[in-house]
Amino acid sequence: MEATRVEIVVLGAGPGGYAAAFYAADRGHDVLLVDRGPRLGGVCLNEGCIPSKALLHAVHTLEEAKASAQRGIEFGEPRIHLDKLRAWKDSIIERLAGGIAGLARTRNVRVLQGRGYLEGSQLLRVETEEGQEYFQFEKAIIAVGSRPAMPPVFDLGNPRVMTSTEALSLPEIPDSLLVVGGGYIGMELGTVYAGLGSRVVVVEALPEILANADPDLSRPVKRRAESLFDQIRTGVRVTEMATEGKQIRVTMEVEGETLVELYDRVLVAVGRVPNTRRLGLENTKVQLDERGFIRVNERMQTDDPHLYAIGDVVGGAMLAHKAHREAFVAVEAIEGEASPREFVVPAVVFTDPEIAWCGLTEREAKEKGISVQVARFPWSASGRALTFDRQDGITKLILEPETDRVLGVGICGVGAGELIGEGVLAVEMGATALDLAEVVHPHPTLSETLMEAAEAHYGWATHRAETRRSRRQEGA
Repeated sequence: MEATRVEIVVLGAGPGGYAAAFYAADRGHDVLLVDRGPRLGGVCLNEGCIPSKALLHAVHTLEEAKASAQRGIEFGEPRIHLDKLRAWKDSIIERLAGGIAGLARTRNVRVLQGRGYLEGSQLLRVETEEGQEYFQFEKAIIAVGSRPAMPPVFDLGNPRVMTSTEALSLPEIPDSLLVVGGGYIGMELGTVYAGLGSRVVVVEALPEILANADPDLSRPVKRRAESLFDQIRTGVRVTEMATEGKQIRVTMEVEGETLVELYDRVLVAVGRVPNTRRLGLENTKVQLDERGFIRVNERMQTDDPHLYAIGDVVGGAMLAHKAHREAFVAVEAIEGEASPREFVVPAVVFTDPEIAWCGLTEREAKEKGISVQVARFPWSASGRALTFDRQDGITKLILEPETDRVLGVGICGVGAGELIGEGVLAVEMGATALDLAEVVHPHPTLSETLMEAAEAHYGWATHRAETRRSRRQEGA
């Protein structure tokens, strides 16, 4: 079969893939976008970020209704219509996916649904429902993403043992749910099911949940989760699962003892693995690292000069916005531009309260022996936080002692994901604490907590009693 010639092929239509295809098209290239799924948007839109945030919002509505009683506003007992909730969630996905498809048409990006397989460094075979198609390309960007990890010991072939993909489809609201893994996926989805009425137990093999976050940021999340979940167990290892009637029998080791329990459903949330299998990489010069991720340089180029890779498939932080930024780096590299890969990538955990951070964390500074100063502002001193009864937050700055340059920002609290953008800008631009302190922030807002954390560093925070002298008084 004769191959169709195309300038750039993008494999995978997630946030990295479609961003790369659109950017390349905007810059005048002939682009083919290939994806296996029936809808564009990848895992993030269809089975990850968007549906999980929709469901978290729904649960937040339930929690707000309950909490409003102390404000003198009472509602009747809420009723959950699972079919309607599922349909609402799916309608958001359909609307966004349709928008992406429309943008592809506007840009004249050809979209092909099928499985892509690299027959060589510049030849792609796509298996579609109508048959095979071949494409000869100049460059390709691999953005095929990742999938939930399912250890063999948990893989029973029983639909009651779920990954995040199945959990987000809302098959039912089980009476009891075991969440294996206390990372961001486990905690977010545990929050969803607990809010909908399930008795949720979270088990984590490490000594703490949300181990990537600084302890002072994760502490408020754990306190609130303990009131929402049935139990949170750390330092626990699940050793076996088996089907027992309509339940799952789970064996775990807890402080040297064996514990056996039955659950209606189990969510396995122990990480993600790259989609590098059955891609034809062995027919190219692409090399994988020891964990199976594609090896790339700072310009997102693989060991094969014709192939680039971005997003989850190259490892690092598995975040949609990281993939989106890498898409621009790859396209610019294809055009010969020396676009740097160093950029600040914020992380957000959409628990209740949310956690967000960027740049250097306090934990990393300690591990690497980097001397830092930390400025904190508790939300208990924030008037805006008190107006909606959520003073359980904290905003902190990680500062370079000699210059007061902002090396990192951490926030825990309602809407932390919306606030971290200012922190990213501060780190990216090399701002100092004084820069943040002297920027006029609107009042009353949560964004003020960034300003007041900086003011606290110098000793003039309006809403905190400080004993330190102003750096201005010291001649800084």
